[in-house]
Amino acid sequence: MFESPIQSKVHNEARQGEALLLKKESGKASRKLYIESYGCQMNFSDSEIVASILLDNGFETTGYYNEADVVFINTCSIRENAEQRVRTRLADFKRAKRENPGMIVGVLGCMAERLKSKFLEEEKLVDLVVGPDAYRDLPNLIAKVDEGSKSVNVLLSREETYADISPVRLNSNGITAFISIMRGCDNMCSFCVVPFTRGRERSRDPQSIVKEAQDLFDAGYREVTLLGQNVDSYKYQDEEKGETINFAALLALVAEVDPLLRVRFSTSHPKDITDEVLYTIAKYPNICKYIHLPVQSGNSRVLELMNRTYSREWYIDRINAIRRIIPDCGISTDMIAGFCTETEEEHEDTLSMMDLVKYDYAYMFTYSERPGTLAAKRYEDDVPEDVKKRRLTEIVNKQRGHSLFRLENQIGKVHRILIEGYSKKSDQDYCGRNDQNAMVVFPVDDRYKIGDYVDVIGETCTSATLIGRIIE
Repeated sequence: MFESPIQSKVHNEARQGEALLLKKESGKASRKLYIESYGCQMNFSDSEIVASILLDNGFETTGYYNEADVVFINTCSIRENAEQRVRTRLADFKRAKRENPGMIVGVLGCMAERLKSKFLEEEKLVDLVVGPDAYRDLPNLIAKVDEGSKSVNVLLSREETYADISPVRLNSNGITAFISIMRGCDNMCSFCVVPFTRGRERSRDPQSIVKEAQDLFDAGYREVTLLGQNVDSYKYQDEEKGETINFAALLALVAEVDPLLRVRFSTSHPKDITDEVLYTIAKYPNICKYIHLPVQSGNSRVLELMNRTYSREWYIDRINAIRRIIPDCGISTDMIAGFCTETEEEHEDTLSMMDLVKYDYAYMFTYSERPGTLAAKRYEDDVPEDVKKRRLTEIVNKQRGHSLFRLENQIGKVHRILIEGYSKKSDQDYCGRNDQNAMVVFPVDDRYKIGDYVDVIGETCTSATLIGRIIE
């Protein structure tokens, strides 16, 4: 599968394969844990939950798998190349295990249920396979492996939200953090494996979410991103109070933790995002004016085959509502090129949708059939690979132009920026994101430090970065 270099802020390609670290408390003897994560931010958030559970059971983290007692790889099944990466890494871990026979190698996350028999029995790559809802069972499963048994727990749950577990913040800048507000997905998009690997949708209680946000703010964090496969369908029934908390209400509760706590969220679904959510975003200055709204295709027939449950016209209505209620809102998207039976005219509908919206960012890829999905069962993957790649190239080229257009429109404007760290290219520059989620780079000013808010005027840009300077 060919992938675009223009990535959405949901799937951070720079973090793929990242090893998670936490400083060790001195004087404590412990087993060493190595966790490597792939896929979406939900997986990275889950790795923090896993680390929290195991740190409470006598482990410490390490950045070197060769010295680890337990090696976990947190997996993603969304794309074919993610699975290929995992297999390559498992081969590396298997070689390391020959040098250290006592090492435990385990697979966590979305690939666990689908490939458990292959990993454990056929390919004999791992000792332990654990699905996204079974992380509490890890200490018990590790103990079984210590005793000489292979361990598997891929049971899905209708209740598990890990609401009572405070995730350790691994590899954190101490400024931004993710809060998982719900797990699973009830949407049955025909191309997607998530409902089968993460189970049915269930929402965390709002009190635990608000408490986590408050605790993060008190610890010095200044931005949280609320995570869910479909945040707009968040719904929690408070039986004691006899009320239902929806996503708009939850957004308001988190925004009210403190005006200095920025709030972002991902991902929205076009069928569920309501005007109430949009008005809530518009009401609170500390809720960032940015929405990731995956379109996947600009053609209604293809959307129906994808089982997206909205039409081209519905999606455009939601875009118009965003533009009306939040005029300066940044919008990003996901797009699939070459879905089953897609014609040239239907591909042109996707290009015309892009021209209509002019997305700030996009995550774009060719269709890759995933085993077990509805599309794999119902439809033939009949668009030739060279046609898929050519269509994707057209989408990518168009998006580059639109990304540049959006950033050029931000030149000359003043942006409130939370300093997240130093620029990747130079320690003489700070970087941070504006309300629309654009990355902004500006010279270091000794009066300000990481974690401070500053006003930056945009002066120039590339197709991916706004460049400016701090103003008084």
